[in-house]
Amino acid sequence: MSGASARSSRDSVSPPVSFADRLIPRLRALGHPLCVGLDPHLASIPALFARGTMAPGDERTAEAVEALLGAVVDRVAGRVAVVKPQIAFFEQLGWRGMRALERLCERARRAGLLVLLDAKRGDIGSTAEGYAAAYLGAEAAIAADALTVNPYLGFDTLAPFVAAAKANGRGLFVLVKTSNPGSGDLQDREIEGEPLFGLVARGLAASAETLRGPETGWSSLGVVCGATWPEQGQRVREALPRALFLVPGYGAQGGSASAAVATFVPGPQGLEGGIVNSSRAIVFPEAAREIADARRWEQAIDAALDQAIDELGNAVRS
Repeated sequence: MSGASARSSRDSVSPPVSFADRLIPRLRALGHPLCVGLDPHLASIPALFARGTMAPGDERTAEAVEALLGAVVDRVAGRVAVVKPQIAFFEQLGWRGMRALERLCERARRAGLLVLLDAKRGDIGSTAEGYAAAYLGAEAAIAADALTVNPYLGFDTLAPFVAAAKANGRGLFVLVKTSNPGSGDLQDREIEGEPLFGLVARGLAASAETLRGPETGWSSLGVVCGATWPEQGQRVREALPRALFLVPGYGAQGGSASAAVATFVPGPQGLEGGIVNSSRAIVFPEAAREIADARRWEQAIDAALDQAIDELGNAVRS
C-alpha cells in the first residue's frame, strides 16, 4: 500500500460511537431507564446456586457467583439496556473473582447489554492512566462500556479517564451527590456559599461538553446523583444539562420511581437523561430466596424485573 493509500485508509476510519449515542437510543426503544446492578452479596446467594462453603477463600464461591449472575444476565438481556457489576464483590474473591467478572462482562456484552463497571476509581498521574486503560482502553483486559470515577482528588485526576472515553467511545459516571446518608458530611459542606457537590458539578462542565455525543446531544460524561436527594439533583442538572445521570437509591434503598427520574428531561419518548439502578430488588427478590427449582427462580426474577420496568416506565411517561 502506498503512503497516500495508507493515509486515505486511516482518514476513512470512523471514530467510535460515543457511549451516550449508544445508550440513549436503547433506552428510548425500551421505554424505561432501568439499570440492573450485579452486586453478589455472598450471604444472599440462594441455595440453588450456592457451591462449597461460600466463604470468600473457597475456590467454588467464585463459580457460584458467576453462575448466579450469568443466569441474571440471561434473564435481563433484551429487557434492559445496561448492567452494573460492583467490582468490590469480585475483588473479595481474589483472582477467581476477577476472572468471573471478566467473563460476566464478556457475556453481558455478547448478549447486547452495555456494561457499566462500578469501581469508583480516582487517582493521580500514571495510576489514573492505568485504571483508564484497564477498563476503558481499546485493549482493556476487563472491557467496560462505562466506569464510575471519583473526582475528589481533583479534576486533573479525571483527565486520563476523559481521554480514554473520548478515544474509545466509552462513558464515565462521576460521583457528585451520592445516595448514602453520610454523603452530606463532605458533599454538602459549603464553600464560599455553594455546596461542594455543586462546585464539582460546575467543574465538570467542560469535560461534559468534550464527551457530548453528536447524534443525541447527550454527554458520555455522566454523574452519580442519588434518588434520595431530588432537590440536590435538580441543582446538578442545572449545572450539567446534557449529562447522563446514574441514579442509585431506587427500590431497596427507599427511593421512589418518580424521585428517581426527577432530574430527567422531556425527550422523544418521554423523560430521559440517565439510568436508574436497582440491584438487590432484582438479583435477590424476597420470592426467590428459598427457591430450589430453577424455573420458579426464573419466574421470581422476571416478576421483580417486571415490577421495576413497569414502575420506571410509568414514571418517565407520566
